[in-house]
Amino acid sequence: MENTLASKQQQLYSCFSFILDYPTLDLSKHIQNCVNLLKTDYPETIESLENFQIFIKETPIGKLEEIYTATFDINPACHIFAGHILFGESFKRGSFMAALEEEYQERNFDKGKELADHIPILFRFLNQVDLNDTFLEELIADCLIPVFEKMNANFQDDSTNPYVPILRIISVMLEKIANTFEKRKTK
Repeated sequence: MENTLASKQQQLYSCFSFILDYPTLDLSKHIQNCVNLLKTDYPETIESLENFQIFIKETPIGKLEEIYTATFDINPACHIFAGHILFGESFKRGSFMAALEEEYQERNFDKGKELADHIPILFRFLNQVDLNDTFLEELIADCLIPVFEKMNANFQDDSTNPYVPILRIISVMLEKIANTFEKRKTK
C-alpha cells in the first residue's frame, strides 16, 4: 500500500513538472495522467483539471505559449523560479541555487540547461528522490509550499487565468504530502 502511494506521489511530481513547463503538444496527455492519479486521493481536484484539459485542447499552442509567458515569465510575483519568488534577485537566491546544485550532484540528477530553481525541474527532481530522503521533506516544506502560497496569493479566487486552478491543486497536494511527513515523525 505504501509503495503504491509512493509511486503515485512520484508520478504526480512528474505530471506537474510537465504541466508547469512551457506548453508542448503533448500537454493534454500529461494532464490526463494527472487526472487519473488524483482521482482517488484528491477527488475535489478533478473538475478543475478536466476543465484545464478542455481549455488546453481548444486553445492553439501559440495562445497557450502566450498565456504561459504572461503567467510565469512576465509576472514577477508568479515567476517559474522558486528562488526568485522566495528571495528575489539577491545573494540568498544564489546561495539557494548553489545548494540545489549540490543536492542534484549528490543524487546524480541531471537538470539539463535550466536553472536549478526552475519549478518544473524541482518537480522532476522530486520524482527521482527517494521518498524517505529528508531533503525531500525540506524541499517541500521550506521551498515549494511557501512558493505556491506566494504564487496563489497573486490571484483572486475568480481569476480567469487557466493556470490558477493548477497552482491551487499543487498547493493542496503539497500540504497533504507535508502532513504525511509529520504523521510519520509522530509514529
